[in-house]
Amino acid sequence: MQDTTTQYDSIITICRDLFVKKMKDYGSAWRILRLPSLTDQIFIKAQRIRGLQENEERKVDEGEVSEFIGIINYSIMALIQLEKGVAEQPDLSLQEAADLYDKHIGITKELMMNKNHDYGEAWRDMRVSSLTDLILQKLLRVKQIEDNKGKTLVSEGIDANYQDMINYAVFAMIHLEQAEESNP
Repeated sequence: MQDTTTQYDSIITICRDLFVKKMKDYGSAWRILRLPSLTDQIFIKAQRIRGLQENEERKVDEGEVSEFIGIINYSIMALIQLEKGVAEQPDLSLQEAADLYDKHIGITKELMMNKNHDYGEAWRDMRVSSLTDLILQKLLRVKQIEDNKGKTLVSEGIDANYQDMINYAVFAMIHLEQAEESNP
């Protein structure tokens, strides 16, 4: 499991670096987005990944990795919005946003470590396409919860779904990175 921790941290470093750079470019303009808007952004990215996996022809020269990074970063934004609520104006400094990013990725990584222990790293035997499908399933669940005004009867909350999407996206990126290393 030590490899998983190192690989996870490596992927998150890439994602966090992009998040910080975009914060420098745009500030916290994303703070005005309501949860359904963030969910839809993640959905678009997951649908694009699925399209890339199913279609042989690509009209835009971007692969799955950038879309998985987007899923991770938009999911972190959603977790921050769940904690802080939607703002009327950008209201976070770069440092505040980075601290919140670190807080939520820490909680999400701890969840992954606990589940990974219990599941025995089963994700390593999964295909990237299956991880993509699981992300899409989680998105459909989140949309249903949003349509139900956040109420669930027996299911985990919306935050757990965002955390699972982050972890599935990290696992997919690890798989893609390993495949690239095997086939340079």
